[in-house]
Amino acid sequence: MSSPEMSIYLADGLPIPVPEPDGLSAPYWNGLRQNRLVVQRCSRCSSWQFGPEWICNSCHAFDPDWTEIEARGRIFSWERVWHPSHASLRQHVPYVAVLVEIPHAGSVRMVGNLLGDPLRPVKIGAVVEGCFEHHSDSRTPYSLLQWRMSSPENRG
Repeated sequence: MSSPEMSIYLADGLPIPVPEPDGLSAPYWNGLRQNRLVVQRCSRCSSWQFGPEWICNSCHAFDPDWTEIEARGRIFSWERVWHPSHASLRQHVPYVAVLVEIPHAGSVRMVGNLLGDPLRPVKIGAVVEGCFEHHSDSRTPYSLLQWRMSSPENRG
């Protein structure tokens, strides 16, 4: 999903997110570049998991599959950040970091930024939609998943 309120949200100067040298998270990062959200699901026990692991957290089977899911969830927790964790974010506070739970994927949880007015009220349980932020002009192209409040016409 693209958003008119978002061009590039990530501040310059932050480390570029890249897959680990062993390639474990490469399917996740490659999926984002294609406007797809993928998480792991075990082919043996059907458990969902995120972040990436070489084994299933439930049954310990090796190499869980990567499955595309809808980039939609609910705010499980959130924080309005006033003191940035990185020097390049000093000019971008406040911002809202959210922990999003994705019920249709085993309730896996993902951290991200909530787009829009950082001073607006945020409610636990609010429906959010994923937005793909592409950095094609970067030395190493990459994409991020950001979150925005679901519009009333998209709620279901």
